[in-house]
Amino acid sequence: MPANSADPARGGAGGSSGTTGRAGHGAETVEVVLVKAGRTKIRYRGVLLADDGVRIAVRAPWAGGVVRDFGFVRFEPGDVFTEYYWRDRWYSVKEVRDAQGGLKGWYCDITRPASRSGAELLVEDLDLDLWRSADGGDVRRLDEDEFAASGLARTDPEAASAALAAFRDLEALAREDDFTELLR
Repeated sequence: MPANSADPARGGAGGSSGTTGRAGHGAETVEVVLVKAGRTKIRYRGVLLADDGVRIAVRAPWAGGVVRDFGFVRFEPGDVFTEYYWRDRWYSVKEVRDAQGGLKGWYCDITRPASRSGAELLVEDLDLDLWRSADGGDVRRLDEDEFAASGLARTDPEAASAALAAFRDLEALAREDDFTELLR
């Protein structure tokens, strides 16, 4: 997962929003474009790990340049995010590892189903987030106030309903021991 970039023309995780395609050693790259409230929040490059037509997996480094401390987890330079997006689900799941490969946990976003066109992966963030610690002992709902303030329930009640249902479903999955089966 990238850091937020004050300048959308500069990339997040990949450091550049230049042309995507083939990275070193034959790895295909994609440009993840995260949209929020109709505007591009951030774009960054990641290595495409898999795309089976339903689920897309991407790996991208945290490139915030600075530590982002949420109190329950710290994202910092060297962290690596393996991100899972679905074309038929209203969420994405990001596995977060430190520079040494140690698992920190999973940061989950409630989103509209993802779409991919060539080397671009488009994801619309709907404000609700969920965190699951590496040991599964800490599952927390995040940004419910932002979701309420977004006005989505008023402007697109069907999407708001789908987002809330996905939030509940994802939270139930996150509380189960076999949560990682979702990512296999």
